Amino acid sequence: MHGDEPPLPDPQSLYEEAPCGLLVTKEDGTILRANLTFSQWIGFTEQELRSRRFQNLLTMGGRIFHQTHWAPLMKLQGSVAEVKLDLLRRDRRTFTVLLNGVRRAGVNGVQHELALFTINDRDKYERELLKARKLAEELLRQKSAAEAELRLAQAELSKAFEEAQKRASFAEQMVAIASHDLKNPLTAIKMSTDVLAQGERTARETNLLGYITQSASRAERLISDLLDFTLVRVGRGIVVSPSDLDLHDLVRQSVEELRVAFPKARLVHDAVGTGTARLDADRVHQLIGNLVGNSVSYGDLERPIVVTSKLEDDMAYVAVVNHGAVISPSLLAKLFEPMIRGANADNGVRSVGLGLFIVREIAKAHGGRVSVSSDEESGTSFTVSFPFS
Repeated sequence: MHGDEPPLPDPQSLYEEAPCGLLVTKEDGTILRANLTFSQWIGFTEQELRSRRFQNLLTMGGRIFHQTHWAPLMKLQGSVAEVKLDLLRRDRRTFTVLLNGVRRAGVNGVQHELALFTINDRDKYERELLKARKLAEELLRQKSAAEAELRLAQAELSKAFEEAQKRASFAEQMVAIASHDLKNPLTAIKMSTDVLAQGERTARETNLLGYITQSASRAERLISDLLDFTLVRVGRGIVVSPSDLDLHDLVRQSVEELRVAFPKARLVHDAVGTGTARLDADRVHQLIGNLVGNSVSYGDLERPIVVTSKLEDDMAYVAVVNHGAVISPSLLAKLFEPMIRGANADNGVRSVGLGLFIVREIAKAHGGRVSVSSDEESGTSFTVSFPFS
């Protein structure tokens, strides 16, 4: 023994206080010796154990197993390993052990040397492991079921989406066809009213012809918006044919025509700057008509609607200002989306909510943009900016 190593416990202490139960029995199971650890487990003193057979400490099932399997194996192969047995304590409570044993033949006859290990912690671990496995299997089953339901829902959603797309496409085609086919009779109505207006008419007849013309013009604008909306939805977008033109003159013409279309409104045109702009004249007319129509619908007709054309810093601007109710910030953020309307108006000139959407698309087709601001002092202002080239 080296001087630095601590001394080992004496052999008797190692035997008595070993972390397992140790037994020596005769071949018939009579206990010859038991250590203190086993005595404390079983509740009998070593002296009391010496008068008993090991198999008598077992439960009924353990005794049967001892007689039919364990004892024959010890005799046949000379040892057993990790045999699981239930023992009865003095108070008749059971506890489970794993038994290892060897058979030795000596001068005093055959003896069995047994080592027993409690497995309470191991059983608890195995139970927890089994519980965790069952939980994992249940979670896996639930996951598989959820995935199956998700795949089914996705398939149903995909089918519903395809059907909705087909219905939407069909509806858009019908709108486009109907809108296109309505343009010819409306043109005929306007031409007829123009011809009738040239003759001698009473005041009442003249008013009626004026109403017909105004109604036909509103229907024409609505049809134009519907056609443009359909083109945007099917991915073709609004087509423009720009050319160099006098922006101020173009806006002035639009304002004059709109004064006839909206006789109750007071339209004012302001021109700022000089030069030409490269724009599609018909689309700009349409854009101004939509903005003025929106102002007539929601503005205060007791105050003027100001249409401004401006040329500045390689940019062309068209702005329309009215003094109606202030638009809330939440509505401003989505005002140029289709089918969006402001506060209710009862003047009979409202469309289906496509006007501002078409304004935005016309601006985009020219490489420009539209913005809006609204407050009590300055009113509501729509400004469209176009680059010169």
